[in-house]
Amino acid sequence: MADADLSQLVKAYDVRGVYPDQLDEGLAELFGAAFAEVTAAREIVVGHDMRPSSPALSAAFARGATARGADAILIGLCSTDQLYYASGSLGLPGAMFTASHNPARYNGIKMCRAGAAPVGQDTGLAEIRARVEETLGTGLPVPRTGRVTTRDTLASYAACLRGLVDLGSIRPLKVVVDAGNGMAGHTVPTVFEGLPIDLVPLYFELDGTFPHHEANPLDPKNLVDLQARVRAEGADLGLAFDGDADRCFVVDERGEGVPPSAVTGLVAARELAKHPGAAVIHNLITSWSVPEVVREHGGTPVRTRVGHSFIKQEMARTGAVFGGEHSAHYYFKDFWNADTGMLAALHVLAALGATDRPLSELLGAYQRYTGSGEINSTVADQRARTAAVRARYADRDDVAFDELDGLTVTAKDWWLNVRPSNTEPLLRLNVEARDAATMAAVRDEALAVIRADDPA
Repeated sequence: MADADLSQLVKAYDVRGVYPDQLDEGLAELFGAAFAEVTAAREIVVGHDMRPSSPALSAAFARGATARGADAILIGLCSTDQLYYASGSLGLPGAMFTASHNPARYNGIKMCRAGAAPVGQDTGLAEIRARVEETLGTGLPVPRTGRVTTRDTLASYAACLRGLVDLGSIRPLKVVVDAGNGMAGHTVPTVFEGLPIDLVPLYFELDGTFPHHEANPLDPKNLVDLQARVRAEGADLGLAFDGDADRCFVVDERGEGVPPSAVTGLVAARELAKHPGAAVIHNLITSWSVPEVVREHGGTPVRTRVGHSFIKQEMARTGAVFGGEHSAHYYFKDFWNADTGMLAALHVLAALGATDRPLSELLGAYQRYTGSGEINSTVADQRARTAAVRARYADRDDVAFDELDGLTVTAKDWWLNVRPSNTEPLLRLNVEARDAATMAAVRDEALAVIRADDPA
């Protein structure tokens, strides 16, 4: 069995580590048993991505669950949002084997309760970890064997998504899609089938070794091929998915990346047109434009911490119709409050296909400010560096502070947020301002404080 340091393996929202050194089949089996016990499930659904280790790990998880008396439905290759669809539509707890955008040597488990409800540290993951720790030295008790069956959910998943967005009358669009050798290569052909879309596929071959580039569109270097192909093809837009295809990034007709906050604004406006007065969730480092757009369309913006478990909890608490994050996670009430980049992509296609304007012009209304993007700094003492940032602005009467998630400093013409990483000695800085010069000045000033040798 793997050298199981569960403090390194079990993260805030999922399980993730290097295969087979940190996570192997033996440990996956223990997680399957613990998951079945904690959820008290009579039946679970299990899926996996295209990584070479994923089929064996998911099968081992299913063995562990069936050893605790639960039946297991294996849906095989799927995107993470396809697993959420299966959990939601079947009303069953689910587990997805993926390490998302991480390099090929990693794998992991994303778990949810019935109806795609999140499993995080405060919603069952800590208890699952504790039960795994209890069985590490002793193994599983005498098994109560459940059944294992298989089911194909791809067609019904695609039909579900297309039933949530009206694409029947859109104009023909030329769309380049970079699957990054990840699960979008599996889902996009079925979801787009029959639509008036000239699909230009890029890296659709399922290959968990990621031979072309990392399946992490948040890193600009991984968008270069897509941007070049959009320009070369004269395409209307480009879409880039991460490894498990739950996040979607958009590139306009010029090959320019579209900030996820702009996509959040566009989708929020569309959802509020169907659900007047509804709440829309946005995390605290999305653009100022997002709550502005929500209010302009008669909705109620709700500001939250970063992270899908917080977003999903707020979605449930407020009855919000939609939620968006700076990292291109998009959450929909009509999709069990779960995140699906594919559904967000369909909204972008529907909006663009309903007008003759190019995407850059269509999205101009949602891009009102200048942002730095997320900038990471390695620091020895996260608290000391955060305190130093606060001290830098403490004597100014034109700024406000809050600590919803890290430290946010807000002025009339700009804001900044500094958040510590939960797993690395990093501080993450985000800055936004009304103009580029102000953004650059605030960014550089904050970085100088964060990266200073002297902690004061």
